[in-house]
Amino acid sequence: MTMTANQASVVDAGEFTVRRTITIAAPVEKVWAAITEAEHIARWFGQAAVLDEVAVGAGGVFSFEGYGAFPVRIEELDPPRMIAYRWSNDDARGTQPAEVDPDHSTVFRFTLEALDGGTQLTVVETGFDTTSDPAFNMESHRQGWDSELDELAAYVEGGS
Repeated sequence: MTMTANQASVVDAGEFTVRRTITIAAPVEKVWAAITEAEHIARWFGQAAVLDEVAVGAGGVFSFEGYGAFPVRIEELDPPRMIAYRWSNDDARGTQPAEVDPDHSTVFRFTLEALDGGTQLTVVETGFDTTSDPAFNMESHRQGWDSELDELAAYVEGGS
């Protein structure tokens, strides 16, 4: 099976956002499981994931080799169409807070839309203006979403 060709992430410096839309050759239900269930999240996003439950206000931790463990909290939920996670992940500062700081954190929102033969997934990460170095963090996360969403597509399309 050939990999779907997807566009790279883009930064909107004026809005302090990073956005990427990709097409995945898998049904919405399969993509939804991959972005909401900890055992699947850990297979494409970082090295480990813990989520108390899939519900607004639920907490967890996403861990990345070489970067540490980052607390997350589910902010919005509309299964199987949208989930938004808030996390305190300030690459410029390089520190891992023990819990999500609502005043210094970003929110990444996944939106899913069924397409013929697959799913369109859009991620929009907002709130970079609350971080210590917005330009640095937006560029870092832009690169991150490029590699992580490519891994997501490969994972889900690979029949795992």
